[in-house]
Amino acid sequence: MPIRSSPTARQLRFAAELRRMRERAGLTSAEAAGLLGIKPNQISNMEAARFGVSPERIRILARHYDCSDTALVDALIAMTGERKGAGWWEEYRDRLPAAWLDLAELEHHGRMLRDAITVHVPGLLQTPEHAREVFRQAVPALPPPGIEDRVSFRVRRQRVLYEDDPTPYRATIHEAALRIAVGGPAVFAAQLKHLLDMSERSHITLRVIPFSVGTFPGSGQSVYCVHGTVPRLDTVYLDQSHGLAFLDAEPQLAKYRLLFDRLDAVALPPGRTRDLIHDIARKL
Repeated sequence: MPIRSSPTARQLRFAAELRRMRERAGLTSAEAAGLLGIKPNQISNMEAARFGVSPERIRILARHYDCSDTALVDALIAMTGERKGAGWWEEYRDRLPAAWLDLAELEHHGRMLRDAITVHVPGLLQTPEHAREVFRQAVPALPPPGIEDRVSFRVRRQRVLYEDDPTPYRATIHEAALRIAVGGPAVFAAQLKHLLDMSERSHITLRVIPFSVGTFPGSGQSVYCVHGTVPRLDTVYLDQSHGLAFLDAEPQLAKYRLLFDRLDAVALPPGRTRDLIHDIARKL
């Protein structure tokens, strides 16, 4: 089996769960290798996503690790059937940052998507014109082909919301995002209308934190969570100035689950959110 030189975030996510299963069992890599009759470096390679792992070996590892979470084991086995390089995002390899492709792959397999963002409209809800203006403001400046690659990639990502069996999506944004006229009046008006249209879809929940709330938890960051087929396989990503950061340790996941819950407690319900967007659009 060839060694992977650059495993994806989803492959690393899979491998991290194998390592956590072993650690919960209180076994070292050498002890786990001894149970399987293999060399310790083979366990290390599996847990670093340098090698793939067969379904049968996952079952054996789960048995030796006394893992009774059958849903997790089944989810890991399902992940072994995924083919490398089969996703639409591979068209953009060498044109966009690898982390962006990793995000698209995670979204493709996610069972639910959850966003919390402050001064921007979430990427999955942006119109192409809005997205184009956002990328025009990048520092350092992007060349026109680079801007168009990013716009088309963002539009392709949005297909998870339009498929026959669309992925449920929940977004919480601040009222500030509804007041920044990105791209000028015409683009701004079209973006507000798009938000209203998308908020009417049964699988999308859009909620706004109004200015009247004042300060609120997580006000200085944007957080995005891709829910796995089981909670242990959830992944949080933070969009930072130096790139995307993927988080999947259980204490980190617990922290951001709590953050989402606290944001829900102060955000307007969907109906009042639409009323606010209507009011802003009417005053343009």
